[in-house]
Amino acid sequence: MSGPNVKKGSSAGVMDWIGSACRFATDRNDFRRNLLVNLGLFAAGVWVARNLSDFDLMSPQPAA
Repeated sequence: MSGPNVKKGSSAGVMDWIGSACRFATDRNDFRRNLLVNLGLFAAGVWVARNLSDFDLMSPQPAA
């Protein structure tokens, strides 16, 4: 098999993966993409809320 459309080596698989990832990230009408992005943002917000809720910036600091 030879010709201009024949892919050679393992870089063809990487380029296909990058191309599909770019199409997945830029498709505004893709339900899966929107769901993943929204769940990721929600999880990040929950993580920030849980980790920053222990700080009380108005409490007096202990004397060292």
